[in-house]
Amino acid sequence: MTAKALPTGSETILIVDDQETIWDFLIDALQELGYSVLLAENGLDAVQIYEDNPSEIDLVLLDMVMPKQGGHQTFYKIKEIDPYANILLSSGYVSEEEVKDLLDKGARGFLAKPHRLSEMAQAIRNILDDAKQPA
Repeated sequence: MTAKALPTGSETILIVDDQETIWDFLIDALQELGYSVLLAENGLDAVQIYEDNPSEIDLVLLDMVMPKQGGHQTFYKIKEIDPYANILLSSGYVSEEEVKDLLDKGARGFLAKPHRLSEMAQAIRNILDDAKQPA
């Protein structure tokens, strides 16, 4: 039995998460798949990093529950900077139903934690490929 190859890419992903064990996993996994990875440990840092690099970040993987500034506020602030930002929501504490407002406002999806690498890699690739399609 052979494992199906995971989709790869070369885009830049901003990980927004306050848990070191999650960063370590995500950074290693995404770099292994060919992506460049930036890290923000909270929502305030994420907004600053996005503001400083708006055309360089292809996707934001946004945790919903963090100190300093949570996922909801961070989502809206990044969308103010770039209404077309690709934001994939993630949480181990809130359900997809609890972020329905963000999904309705343009979030590109929701991944429950713990992350399953195959689901995460496919979701990221789908969003990035979809974003490249002409409108």
